[in-house]
Amino acid sequence: MKTIQLTLVILLAGLFAITLNSCKKANEEPRARITNNGSQKASVQIKTSNGNTVNINNVDPGTSSAYSGYAAGQVTFTITVNNSNYVKILDVANNYDYDITIDANNNIASISIRR
Repeated sequence: MKTIQLTLVILLAGLFAITLNSCKKANEEPRARITNNGSQKASVQIKTSNGNTVNINNVDPGTSSAYSGYAAGQVTFTITVNNSNYVKILDVANNYDYDITIDANNNIASISIRR
């Protein structure tokens, strides 16, 4: 009888652990990073609708920055490459990552990835 109870407790504990592990946090702030495939260093300033600013500076060619978080809402990305500024305005949502990619011709694209 004790073996059955012990097995049942272990089984329930395992199911509980799996359930906790599968839950995702709700409303995580959006994040962005730069992937620089150009020939010059690149930087981005992320200005949120609440007035806060996040900077990702001096991303070398052929590399990607780490993700940086900021508040959801309307966001202005100001990307600087070779002393030229490119501005992109997006409505960003919680639980998304935004990859800003700069190609060899300094064309800028962004994609959103749901976490």
